[in-house]
Amino acid sequence: MGAFVDALKKEINITPSFIPQDQGAKEKINTLYFGGGSPSILPIQDLQSIFETLQKRFSFSEKIEITLEANPDDINKEKLLAWQSLGINRLSVGIQSFQDEELKWMNRVHTAKESLDCIDAIQSAGFDNYSIDLIYGSPLLDDSNWKKNVAIVIEKKIPHISCYALTVEPSTALNKMIQQGKKEAVDADRQANQFLLLMEWMERAGYQHYEISNYALPGKKSIHNSNYWEADAYYGFGPSAHSFDGHKTRSWNIANNALYIQSLANNQIPKEQEVLSSQEQLNEYSMTALRTNTGIDLNKVESIHGADAVTGLLNAAQPYIQSKKIRVEDNHILLSKEGKLFADGIAAALFF
Repeated sequence: MGAFVDALKKEINITPSFIPQDQGAKEKINTLYFGGGSPSILPIQDLQSIFETLQKRFSFSEKIEITLEANPDDINKEKLLAWQSLGINRLSVGIQSFQDEELKWMNRVHTAKESLDCIDAIQSAGFDNYSIDLIYGSPLLDDSNWKKNVAIVIEKKIPHISCYALTVEPSTALNKMIQQGKKEAVDADRQANQFLLLMEWMERAGYQHYEISNYALPGKKSIHNSNYWEADAYYGFGPSAHSFDGHKTRSWNIANNALYIQSLANNQIPKEQEVLSSQEQLNEYSMTALRTNTGIDLNKVESIHGADAVTGLLNAAQPYIQSKKIRVEDNHILLSKEGKLFADGIAAALFF
């Protein structure tokens, strides 16, 4: 753990700048996100050391959003107060389900009671901005239990929720067990129905469906994740972390922890990079923007990529407009509720 933290701090210090700033001034950042693993297991002293390194390198905006990903079983009153003292003002908690049977099926170590207790602890500690993850579409989750999971969110007025359909990736233990008949396969029709039910329940409860997988009460959408979908510049530090200069250059670090630590010990950042063509930039913008409730801004597309790009997008969208999976409003291309079931396929069809 110590070697990892040392390597991370070194990367923060030696990474070249790409966000413009006045000469001699620190770069100002609006969000910080500790994620991609289990940062909640880090001792507070290590988190504090990382914060000090970041504050030497960057200037934090006055209303900076600082999110920490946490496991339910890592959360207690002492940790919550310590995180707050560092300036962490938002949590993202991997609940996944409030059903014990389903949590066991997913090989999660926490229980449903621990999930409920951690939400109460978060609220008692005064966090008014936090998110939980839920998974739908698993073989054990029928519609009535899915409704119970979502009802807890609504009843407790959880400010933000990210919901993902269970996907079975190749070369995973889950995929192997399904192939061997040890676990039941995923039912795509059930997943689609549970997604439609989720949209209906959340809308009725006053949540804004601002991105395919994300719902927020007014004023509680994730500023950090919205930066990704809007193609703003961001730095990523740590194994597997991605960075983007806000224009056309993306870089990413190797995933191997040991090689990451070894490279930084030699003052080398172990990363690769790519320069996106104009076409790739347009395709990526279309894919991410289509997932949001603001959709693809055709005025923005025309200003950056020209009128032909707008014509091409609208031509490609015609079959989906006719089938009512897409609508065009105020020069924006937006998905309908049914269209959201086919977001990835529609985005691919719009690619140049």
